Amino acid sequence: MAVSSRRTALLALVALGALGAAVAARRLVRGRRDASVAMSRGVFDGMGYTVLGTGPTTLLHLPGGPGSDTTSGSGARFTARQLAPFAAAGYTVWNVDRRRDMPAGHSIADMADDHAAFIRAKLGGRADVVLGRSYGGLVALYLAADHPDLVGRLVLTASAATITPWGKDVDLRWARARAEHRYADAGAIMLEYPLPGRAWAPARRRLGPLVGRMFADSAVPDGDLVVEGEAEAAFDARDVLGRIQAPVLVLSGTKDRFFPPTIVEETAALIPDCTVVRYPGGHLRASMNGHAADDVATWVSGRRTADSTTP
Repeated sequence: MAVSSRRTALLALVALGALGAAVAARRLVRGRRDASVAMSRGVFDGMGYTVLGTGPTTLLHLPGGPGSDTTSGSGARFTARQLAPFAAAGYTVWNVDRRRDMPAGHSIADMADDHAAFIRAKLGGRADVVLGRSYGGLVALYLAADHPDLVGRLVLTASAATITPWGKDVDLRWARARAEHRYADAGAIMLEYPLPGRAWAPARRRLGPLVGRMFADSAVPDGDLVVEGEAEAAFDARDVLGRIQAPVLVLSGTKDRFFPPTIVEETAALIPDCTVVRYPGGHLRASMNGHAADDVATWVSGRRTADSTTP
């Protein structure tokens, strides 16, 4: 077997394994509805939300993207299980998708204004902790900078004040492919995350239709995918970081290609009160790290006073 053939076969095994794990996770969530974390749900001004827990401290969770689809169906159940450790730690967790049917040109700062209105209407005018995950972290930075009275503490998970050119390009192409229902292309683009470069392009094209099936049932309007992708492409929050009054915790990946250590360090240096925790690995490992709830609780309690690396 030629070298290229062996590499293609290996890629197929890796991609199929990853896809199989994702499908299995969805089936597990669907098959264990009775064991899922109890949650309520609603809609405010076009923003779907779910609520977990009844603790005295509020945590507002802003999910990743482009495209947020975490408050209905299997997405809601998966997100609930992901946020369950925070509810168990004594938080009332509000998970809020971005507004539906956003107008063209709606910026990250505009999305932050949407969430500010949500906090005023649903959380009594203040979120004790705002946790922005990946794309949600972009929104969270503007929320803390432009509405400092609404944010007690800010946590960025796999996020920072700007994004690599590669990351912006990949996400914009991915968002446009999904909006145009080119799911095979969207799947191939998604495979650029773990398998970048020209050498893998033929295999990405072969496996794209299989991976792209995961996006076919998304409830995110096509226009919103484009709006979010274009807003990310224009995003750079470095100029507003000095206005952030809340203490900030950044949970970052040492090999994150969207938010590499150099960008994370620059972000931290520009925020008046910022602590960084580093997880080994890339974007997905940082975004879904099992230590996150404990690290947030430790930081909120004041027991973590310096930057650190978590295994």
